[in-house]
Amino acid sequence: MTTNVKQMMEAANAAVPRITPAQAKEMIAKGSTLVVDVRDAPEVEKSGKVAGAIHVSRGMLEFRADPETPYHDKNFAKDKTVILYCASGGRSALGGKVLKDMGYPNVYNLGAFKDWAESGEAIDKPIEPDM
Repeated sequence: MTTNVKQMMEAANAAVPRITPAQAKEMIAKGSTLVVDVRDAPEVEKSGKVAGAIHVSRGMLEFRADPETPYHDKNFAKDKTVILYCASGGRSALGGKVLKDMGYPNVYNLGAFKDWAESGEAIDKPIEPDM
């Protein structure tokens, strides 16, 4: 059976709860939380990221999350709460669904980075080029 992006998004949004910046801040404060920016590197370089977040582009997420691959990132652990975000919430929803499929039980979609930034929450500023 074939599927399209609309159907994939519906399944992802049904599996991965969307949370507000305030809810994410509460989860982060409790500890044992991994915040993951799944945007592409140029996007992160331009805008910065949620303070304390790690950057894993959407294309590498499965490889970083799976301890059986040589690309595994030790920050990923199934006993942690995982919060993903991107530019609008689409890539983070799809990435969250993949993590759920991989056995990560506590996965949430923060949605758009701009919502976090505009709510006044802490961000790690973009790297300023040397002049």
